[in-house]
Amino acid sequence: MEILDILIIGAGPIGLNCALEAQNNNLKYLIVEKGTIVNSLYHYPLYMRFFSTAEKLEIDSIPFITTSHKPGRQDALEYYQGIARQKELNIHLYEKVLNISENNGIFDIETTKANYRARNVVIATGFYDIPNLMNVPGENLPKVKHYYTEPYPYARQKIVVVGSSNSAVDAALETYRKGAEVTMIVRHSEISKSVKYWVKPDIENRIAEGAIKAHFNAEIIKIKERSVVFKSEDHQVLEIENDFVLAMTGYLPDFDFLKNSGIELKGDCLNPFYNPETMETNIPNLYLAGVVCGGKDTHLWFIENSRIHANMIINHILSK
Repeated sequence: MEILDILIIGAGPIGLNCALEAQNNNLKYLIVEKGTIVNSLYHYPLYMRFFSTAEKLEIDSIPFITTSHKPGRQDALEYYQGIARQKELNIHLYEKVLNISENNGIFDIETTKANYRARNVVIATGFYDIPNLMNVPGENLPKVKHYYTEPYPYARQKIVVVGSSNSAVDAALETYRKGAEVTMIVRHSEISKSVKYWVKPDIENRIAEGAIKAHFNAEIIKIKERSVVFKSEDHQVLEIENDFVLAMTGYLPDFDFLKNSGIELKGDCLNPFYNPETMETNIPNLYLAGVVCGGKDTHLWFIENSRIHANMIINHILSK
């Protein structure tokens, strides 16, 4: 069996960037991706716009051309998938990695379709596939959604949006403007300070005028077929009519996969161990890249500030 120089797990922007760096340095590489190219971006809300400007989303110095100051989901799909086509990147899609094991300095990688061997492995799997559950009764009801795509299904419906981050605020505003009756239930005392600066005044004004109801310092206790039960700021237990719950409570990396690969996880945030100068984990020749590096703190890394990981990893591999 051929031994690859690098096997990259994940075809998100950072995984693609690792492949481009490997290709530029004549290394034998393969990306294995469980979905499509930039799979997480594909599953983003249809009308989502990035906080970052186009040039901060570029990889391998390839210009990100768009007419919008803030690129949207479709712009990003065209850009990153276009790079994969143009550069003829070596990618296997719809193939999930099941297991990584090391034997005498070589990694054996088992997937749903094949087995591979590689001298180095890069895990660039992101965090968008595992919802951060509320762990309340009724969370498994069909009306509870942990992913939001567009507002049209929620017209004329009573919606509860859980959370106050960008995804929660976008869902609240968009569904409200399509005729939904929106109530936000927020565990904190205010809308998150990380909400996009051009959106934050909008949601705060809608709440102030009463167009969108908001309960701060509150949390859901139970979800029923036709209602939601929650504890308010003054510790009252309230129940409101409800048709859908949009639980925008965030997402988590696949910690089981990291642990099973031998990577040490530290602290309450389960931060994976890696050398910040090389991105190498406690397992020699096994690297992390992108947002997976942040553990539960998924706001620590994003495309803009983790593009450098690819260069750090490839330089370290070439130095050995």
